[in-house]
Amino acid sequence: MASHHPTDVKRFTSALLDWFTHNRRELPWRETTDPYAVWLSEVILQQTRIAQGRDYWERFMRRFPRVEDLAAATEDEVLRLWQGLGYYSRARNLHTAARQIAARGNFPDTYEELKKLKGVGDYTAAAVASIAFGHPVAVVDGNVYRVLSRYFGIETPINSTQGKKTFAALAQELLPPDAPSAFNQAMMDFGAIQCTPQSPRCLLCPLSGSCVALSEGRIDKLPVKLRKLKIQTRRLTYIYVRCQGFTAIRRRSSGDIWQGLWEPPVPQALGLSEKADAALSLSPLPMGKLTMLHRNVKHVLTHRILLADFYLLETEVRPTLPPEYIWISESDIDDYAVPRLIERLLESLP
Repeated sequence: MASHHPTDVKRFTSALLDWFTHNRRELPWRETTDPYAVWLSEVILQQTRIAQGRDYWERFMRRFPRVEDLAAATEDEVLRLWQGLGYYSRARNLHTAARQIAARGNFPDTYEELKKLKGVGDYTAAAVASIAFGHPVAVVDGNVYRVLSRYFGIETPINSTQGKKTFAALAQELLPPDAPSAFNQAMMDFGAIQCTPQSPRCLLCPLSGSCVALSEGRIDKLPVKLRKLKIQTRRLTYIYVRCQGFTAIRRRSSGDIWQGLWEPPVPQALGLSEKADAALSLSPLPMGKLTMLHRNVKHVLTHRILLADFYLLETEVRPTLPPEYIWISESDIDDYAVPRLIERLLESLP
């Protein structure tokens, strides 16, 4: 695609790097080329805003200053520290990859080797290879798609196979081999600060003179994205059991959301129908006092909306629960990593 604009390549790259010199974001992981610190920042920032991600990065670096420390931790410790960031498979992959690195005895230093790590895809591998090791590999993410599709006026959908190829090749062509780290970080920052999804700052943009989308009035039409799956709504009902200072929780199994995190009992575990309301009509319950605390608490994930009902069951006798539930002291619940939705429900307990 870029072959039509040979002069634009040089112009684009030098203008971008010049912009970066004056506008780069000061971020703690940029003060280092430690591959572990760089990789950790990339994993945290995959689906997290910088403002929130920075605190988590600093907490992880304090608790696990080296990749060997992270590898030696238990999965529970890692999930506990990750709690609140969401997309927990990132934390589990991070932990698995740390163990892979510890086992091989050094941090992989090429794009190909980095991609063998659990959870490390093209983007993360390119970021770590270029920033930590100076390899000339271009990163391609949402920011890069947006900047390139607007500047060069490319309409190929960014989530099509052809689009991915086109943009990856173009980003690689634009990357100056002697400054891969600066170029990649400049692209990220430029997309995040200047060429934003809504209301980009075109008036003050150093590339405005040669931006195709700007000259043709197509800023809001680019990049093009094919429509994908529809959002599903899923209902959940939880019953928090309070029995003489103890409560019951179970760890969620694999193959669904929140793998490895803990949750209170669902109605079926207590022998109630899916709708605890039906159980309420039988009251007084033989097993104790059931109170509805919340109805339809809404929690939004990427591909689904969760609606949760939350009950409190106060009882003097421990109900019989399936074997996957464990009884813990209510005061110890903070030692278990729970999904953000459950955390919100627990915070509301009387």
